[in-house]
Amino acid sequence: MYQFEIPVRSALSDANQKIYDKVKAQLGFVPNIYTYMAKHPNALADYLAFIGRKSTLTNKEKEAVSLVVSQINGCHYCQSAHTALGKMNGFTEEETLELRRGEAVFDPKIDALTKLAASITENRGQASKEAIQSFFKAGYSEKEFIDVVFVIADKIITNFLAITTKTTIDFPLAKTIL
Repeated sequence: MYQFEIPVRSALSDANQKIYDKVKAQLGFVPNIYTYMAKHPNALADYLAFIGRKSTLTNKEKEAVSLVVSQINGCHYCQSAHTALGKMNGFTEEETLELRRGEAVFDPKIDALTKLAASITENRGQASKEAIQSFFKAGYSEKEFIDVVFVIADKIITNFLAITTKTTIDFPLAKTIL
């Protein structure tokens, strides 16, 4: 079977070494999924531009979407990364687990957001009428709807890369939920 490997910094192009160094300066380390993307001459820069775009969603809302999508897609790498990031953005451990289960009883607005993201992901874009209605009833706009789809697309990229390459998790391991 083909073995995917995370490259060392010195194996990256000069341009990607600069991006690597910038990410390391910002985060204190470079996540393995980013280092893997840096094997491609443009993928990491393109990905960072995509996720760095302005959004109408708060970081906390983006983490809620990331948690439920990563759970649905079965990506333990991203579940772990977004559990850590979710906690950094104000969620408790129990709330991250609840979000991964597709709900947020602790916050009705986040609950509507999470249920919409789950419905879009589970149904490959064919969200239920109820999830869409609840999302807008909770006070979200079409601008925020578009941003939800962008976050889902972001997670599909990293989920699929991490799952397929069996990327080594370099975050505290997220708890397994049933």
